[in-house]
Amino acid sequence: MPEGDAVLRTARRLDKGLTGQVLTRTDFRVPQLATVDLAGGTVRGTVSRGKHLLTRIGHPTGEWTLHTHLKMEGSWRILEAGRRWPKPAFQARVALRTEKTEAVGFLLGIVELVPRDQEERLVAHLGPDILADDWDPDTAIERLARQPERPLFDALRDQTNLAGIGTIYAAETCFIAGINPLRTVAETGDRLPRILQRTRDLMQAEWSRSRQMWVYGRRACRRCGGAVTVAKVGPPGKERPAYHCTRCQS
Repeated sequence: MPEGDAVLRTARRLDKGLTGQVLTRTDFRVPQLATVDLAGGTVRGTVSRGKHLLTRIGHPTGEWTLHTHLKMEGSWRILEAGRRWPKPAFQARVALRTEKTEAVGFLLGIVELVPRDQEERLVAHLGPDILADDWDPDTAIERLARQPERPLFDALRDQTNLAGIGTIYAAETCFIAGINPLRTVAETGDRLPRILQRTRDLMQAEWSRSRQMWVYGRRACRRCGGAVTVAKVGPPGKERPAYHCTRCQS
């Protein structure tokens, strides 16, 4: 699943490609929205909240928010209007077209359309967005502390604690902090604020784009050359791989 920095980049591309433009055609290829037509509406903008995308559209029928989530396989492509789609049409879930641009969402995990005044309920369950300008670390730390015996790796990934961190950053920041990801939140002690700040710094620097990982997805640690261990962490059916070096993260 894309990390919060990748979702933020997607929001910025959608915002740049569509904001202020009038929709000449809309195509919602999900059953619950199959009859919806927002042609004639004006795109107000797109923002991200954690891993969620909110595209706001003003239309004669009202102000609307298109809520999408990439999940594991989804993506948005911003194309010149009339250009051939880069993926098969049967994978498309949403297409928004203007005179200049077409945005196509492929294999999106969530596609919802709600009145703008109901937008907040879509993301009300999320903790503070680690990439937001109004990032609130104190609230995130307070939420993390509610489950002190939870493995740090799992707690960081819980979007209700704080939004945006995925498997990659949970593993990499634990490595940089020298903490085994299986250690509990309580065991991190007063290091938690520094861990969150380091994670935010890495995500703002778009670390995941470089793919120069220390441990994530690797067999050997990039620092010491020792074997990388992978532990499955999380509730049954939702486990994720916690990569770590047993030397550097003893």
